[in-house]
Amino acid sequence: MMAIVSELSMSQAETMKLQQHTSDNRSAVEDAYRKLDVGLPPTDDADIEWQKMVRDEEAKAARRLLKQQAEEEAEQYTVPGGVTTTAEPRPNAYIPDDLTELPVPRPYGALAPFKPTEPGACMRHIRKPVIKPIEI
Repeated sequence: MMAIVSELSMSQAETMKLQQHTSDNRSAVEDAYRKLDVGLPPTDDADIEWQKMVRDEEAKAARRLLKQQAEEEAEQYTVPGGVTTTAEPRPNAYIPDDLTELPVPRPYGALAPFKPTEPGACMRHIRKPVIKPIEI
């Protein structure tokens, strides 16, 4: 009989504990709804989690943009034969400015523009020329 009484008292204590937990949860939910009606985040944890989610989405978008730029750059340095090169592509055609013709690229042919290479490290020893003014 004593065992049954002790089990009953334990279950009553557990029931009271669960009722207190339920009432605490209900009050927390009501507070969250009141905060949402005002325009505030429902809980502090929800605000922190929202900031983390926004930060992660921005980082994901930045990674996606970098990946897309890297793919475009790799595509730019691919030669028609399928070989990848690091050389900067040179122009082989120009678009005419004439209003009488369509803006279709025309090849340069033998009159392609000259594109000098970058000066080397030994150029630092050579002085730049002093340009004298022209008097007329």
